[in-house]
Amino acid sequence: MDDFYREIILEHYKNPSNRGEIPNATLSHEEDNPLCGDRIHIDLLVKDGIVEDAKFSGRGCAISQASADMLLDEIKGKPLDEAQHLDKQAILDLIGIPLTPARLKCALLSLKVLKVGAYGLHDWREDEED
Repeated sequence: MDDFYREIILEHYKNPSNRGEIPNATLSHEEDNPLCGDRIHIDLLVKDGIVEDAKFSGRGCAISQASADMLLDEIKGKPLDEAQHLDKQAILDLIGIPLTPARLKCALLSLKVLKVGAYGLHDWREDEED
């Protein structure tokens, strides 16, 4: 089963469907992981409270880039308020394989960008999501 999820992660990393920018984004935010250098920038186009489009850019390991792509797949077409309730477990479910603490920070970087950028949760920390 882990091999199946690893293939999905690699597919999202090599061929992300949400990589890019939204020139007239409603919301735009970027964060980095200073421990490893991963960086994620997310643009959202929100109309009438619905995430109509979502794009990311950045650099980093396969886990950080794939989780950003998967997260944006998850929130597209949904109310922005619904996306606010996504948590660490939602990301872990998307990833589908156990992660070391260092890799967990990589996987959760895109969630941090979403939470801080869209909801102003500047004190958000992934260890509070347990």
